[in-house]
Amino acid sequence: MANQIEDPILLPATAGRPVRPTLKTISEITGLGVTTVSRALKDGPELRSETKARVQAVAAELGYRPDRAGVRLRTGRTFVIGLILDQTVAIAEFERQIVLGVSQALYGTPYHLVILPQIRDADPMEPVRYFVETAAADGIIFTHTRPLDERVRYLIDRRFPFITHGRTDFGEAHPFYDFDNERFVAAAVKRLHERGRRRIALLPGPRYLTCARHMLDGFRRAVAETGVDGTIIQGVHLDCEAARFRRAAKRIGAADPPDGIICANETGCIALMAGLREAGLTVGRDLDVIAKSISDVLDYFSPAIDSYYEDYTFSGEELARLLLKRIAGAPIEELQSIAEPRFCRRT
Repeated sequence: MANQIEDPILLPATAGRPVRPTLKTISEITGLGVTTVSRALKDGPELRSETKARVQAVAAELGYRPDRAGVRLRTGRTFVIGLILDQTVAIAEFERQIVLGVSQALYGTPYHLVILPQIRDADPMEPVRYFVETAAADGIIFTHTRPLDERVRYLIDRRFPFITHGRTDFGEAHPFYDFDNERFVAAAVKRLHERGRRRIALLPGPRYLTCARHMLDGFRRAVAETGVDGTIIQGVHLDCEAARFRRAAKRIGAADPPDGIICANETGCIALMAGLREAGLTVGRDLDVIAKSISDVLDYFSPAIDSYYEDYTFSGEELARLLLKRIAGAPIEELQSIAEPRFCRRT
């Protein structure tokens, strides 16, 4: 068949190293012009499928890869997506799944992923400025948004493509993907109420994050609607280390504990339950706990607790997909997405 290569293609070597194949190399082998080869590798619709298949087969046989420096020189684009991960997060699974999701969405596209950490206590603008001022990426993804996030203002002012994992309170719209934390907490309160719980406590998010306010809004609304007593657990928040959850639970169990707790940190919730057990409380009898789950680990945990699932791998995929659309010029109103919580009943 025309698009098959029967004999392997060998390139000369220079100083012991093989010569890197170029568009001109493929052109000479196929007898097609460099422009035609370039269009075929981009799957140009104006070319015959047989021509594209032949060129792509030769390119694959040669191990051809575009010269990224040349592409940048010609197009002004890096074909890099920058991902900034907040290192204050105490959940390694969050980072792993976000990276996995972004990587899966970029697979098969010309884009590559470059990750920069947001170091604890460092200037949050530092990695953003690096990507923008060095033109090291075509777009940025970052997490842990604040109501008036200076990173968002900076990127809007510079017309630099970006998307956030989480919302802000800026009057000017921007692309985002978010989990509906308000709906999650409200649903959790109502689930605990259905199970006969009347004194419900919320383990809050870090107060400086937008999601913390969404959680409080959902909690207060559901407490008012159900008529239960609602309290906020002090001295610990969702981005704390697991040991802090355990210590907080032991304090909670010391005097007049709640009969329902909502915790939006899967790992922290397991530590919390260990502390409750050490305080002499039995989950499922003395109180119920509802978590936000991000894996299947709670399916194998005893005692069983209900949860609402957030798919961080899908979050990464959606963030990357929406950012690519933004880079391609899609309007912002098409690039805002909020995921609904999915209830996982185990009790």
